[in-house]
Amino acid sequence: MENRTLVIGASPNPDRFSNRAIHALVSRYFPVEAIGLREGVVNGVTIQKPFPVLKDIHTVTLYVGPRNQPFYYDYILQLAPERVIFNPGTENPELEHLLEEKGIGIVFDCTLIMLSSGTY
Repeated sequence: MENRTLVIGASPNPDRFSNRAIHALVSRYFPVEAIGLREGVVNGVTIQKPFPVLKDIHTVTLYVGPRNQPFYYDYILQLAPERVIFNPGTENPELEHLLEEKGIGIVFDCTLIMLSSGTY
């Protein structure tokens, strides 16, 4: 399986961290999928509206705050990724519990820092 990453909360706005993460992932040759509320293209990656049919997602990286995450719970769980990265400000005990029940790894870190430090 490829180490495909799904960015949830992707934005075409270059000032958003999700946008920067897509650029960083693509520049390091990670296959990337992106979903967000606004369609667009970021560094060759099309931002799709929820919920596209995707397979073989290794990592989900969250850029959606806890209040808006319940919209994505079932989708993330059915993707069954190896891990979910909770970027700063996205921590959510309810989602963490659901992921633990399914044996999905949980990472509390910043995708951008992980990529720049080689720990992604």
